Amino acid sequence: MAIIVGVDIGGTFTDLVLLDEQDGRVRTAKVPSTPADPSRALLNGLAALEISPADPHLIVHGTTVATNAVLERKGAAVGLIMTEGFRDVLEMRRRDRPSTYGLREGFRPLVPRNLRTEVAERTDFTGRALVRPDPGALRAAAATLLKRGAEAVVVSFINAYANPENETLAAQVLASCWPNSFVVTGSGVAPEIREFERTSTAVLNAYVLPLIAGYLDRLMTALRDAGYRRDVLIFQSNGGVMSQDVARRLPVNTILSGPAAGVAAVCRMSEAGAGANLVSCDVGGTSLDIALVVDGHPPTARDAELDYGLPIRVPMLDIRTIGAGGGSIAWIDRAGLLKIGPQSAGAEPGPACYGMGGAQPTVTDANLVLGRINSAQPIGREAGARLDRDAAAQVIASAIGRPLGLGTEAAAWAILQVTNHTIAAGIRGLTVEQGLDPRDFALVAFGGAGPLHAAALLRELELNRVLVPPWPGITSALGCLTADVRHDFSRSLNQRLDALSLERIYAILGEHAAEGARLIAASGAAMEGVETRYWADMAYDGQIHEVRTRLPEKAESLEELREAFESAYRALFGDVVENRPLRLVTLRTAVVGIRPVVRPQPATAPQGASLEDALVEKRAVYFGEGTPGGVVDPWLETPVYRREKLPAQARFNGPAILEQDDATTVVEPGMTCRMDAQGNLILEAG
Repeated sequence: MAIIVGVDIGGTFTDLVLLDEQDGRVRTAKVPSTPADPSRALLNGLAALEISPADPHLIVHGTTVATNAVLERKGAAVGLIMTEGFRDVLEMRRRDRPSTYGLREGFRPLVPRNLRTEVAERTDFTGRALVRPDPGALRAAAATLLKRGAEAVVVSFINAYANPENETLAAQVLASCWPNSFVVTGSGVAPEIREFERTSTAVLNAYVLPLIAGYLDRLMTALRDAGYRRDVLIFQSNGGVMSQDVARRLPVNTILSGPAAGVAAVCRMSEAGAGANLVSCDVGGTSLDIALVVDGHPPTARDAELDYGLPIRVPMLDIRTIGAGGGSIAWIDRAGLLKIGPQSAGAEPGPACYGMGGAQPTVTDANLVLGRINSAQPIGREAGARLDRDAAAQVIASAIGRPLGLGTEAAAWAILQVTNHTIAAGIRGLTVEQGLDPRDFALVAFGGAGPLHAAALLRELELNRVLVPPWPGITSALGCLTADVRHDFSRSLNQRLDALSLERIYAILGEHAAEGARLIAASGAAMEGVETRYWADMAYDGQIHEVRTRLPEKAESLEELREAFESAYRALFGDVVENRPLRLVTLRTAVVGIRPVVRPQPATAPQGASLEDALVEKRAVYFGEGTPGGVVDPWLETPVYRREKLPAQARFNGPAILEQDDATTVVEPGMTCRMDAQGNLILEAG
């Protein structure tokens, strides 16, 4: 049996999917995450799949370890060595503010000032080295940073994008006196123009480097001890995967790794006929991750910020993260308004209904109190575990109901309403604020909690339909299995196009392509081919912001590059600027190793089965007063079906609950639900 395993480690649950490549059969597991050592959850998940770590011939792994470390400020102590006079680049930033009218910003750089130091060196904007750094001064700076507690060190010199020689020299000197291998250069992580963004990206890389290196060491040791002899591929924020050796060197590429895997799965759904324009809506235990798929492809973020004042200049899918997951805590602010998140009960102690010490109401508690979740079949818990509805009702009544003058059920309903409004606002921010109409998109609802809220979002956003994948709770893990191997490269030139030669441009792109092909070959993953894609960030000379332009595989002239830019510029702005020279700022290359197509087969009922065969029970479910569809009584006797027992092409009307091992789907009154040929549930307004 040739099997591959996809793993997505989240803040609350760790999801696994096992695929038998010979027959397409799938097994899934969802186990609690282990924040103190995430590798334990992976091993627990393999045990839940009833396989040994020696059995898979490939493990592909997405993780939020790096993301959570940055957001929670739990990374390494980083020392920073800058060019003399540039010590405070991280703090000066772009002099922006988190709030337009805010008088206080509350920004705290990842590197405090006592861990930032300077050395005399200088490279001009053309790349000419004017002053070489003194090795003695570098060693003295390293000694100072070590004495002050630095665990990793970053070297970021002015204009190193144009010539990295001074940074390379500094890294060589530091390697001889720094006690570990955690030495990072700005040009080695993001060789692009703009000091602040390049330095910030390098610092983020160093900030998570010891954490990711330690995590991968523990993981690989445990897997090796259990008999696993192959590499582990790590999911990247660009939507592709890389070897764990590359992840050790560039762990910044794992930020938003898990959410990107979910988007990759949605892209595969688009290819399979789910639609060209989709909204990826991943509602997990800790957070909500939203992204668009437009014409079958996910947009890439141009200027991503992981948090305020923390820009990250590596290729990333444009994903918005909001603290509105199943474990998000409901609370009342000083104005007496009900809020959801961003604080989460996480895996430990979890929601109050888990009975593990959670004492604050969560979205999961509200869904349980309103009958939407089966207390006898909680996802991600051991067999025989039950959810405590009374404990959930008690914390909702005490923390939300009494302060707001609401009964327990009304308070739980209010929690769900605020959650749905929060999710809808995030989707509008990604569509309406960019001039897109949500009604032109279908919503793909997944994650352990996504299908619980899908129907409400369908109504609020007036979407044309909602799709719930066959395995919604482990869709991101499935995305790990479907993604290609990908490596991205960049190099800033910042020169006028007419001052460059076509030969130099394509020589640089050729270097990128060769290095990408080498890394893909080193990954050891099975490939069906390699594709190379080229872009350039260009602008009219004098403009601040560039337009990313797709370049031909081999242009015949510089004029051909200009035509490509003007086509992209006209598509954005409707016109071009005549007789204005162009500036080529940054060259970019993506090298993609095309992996074999994965076609998992969802479980289906035997031929001739009926809808009644899938019926488990009928139970009272709260849908609110005045629910569309003519409902007056907020509690409705609702049929509950096992999803895997639904007949092919099943079609029925709400209200209904569909249960499966990894998620629960709610179909509201007045809606229709049907199953398509790929096993997706399709929810539509009646």
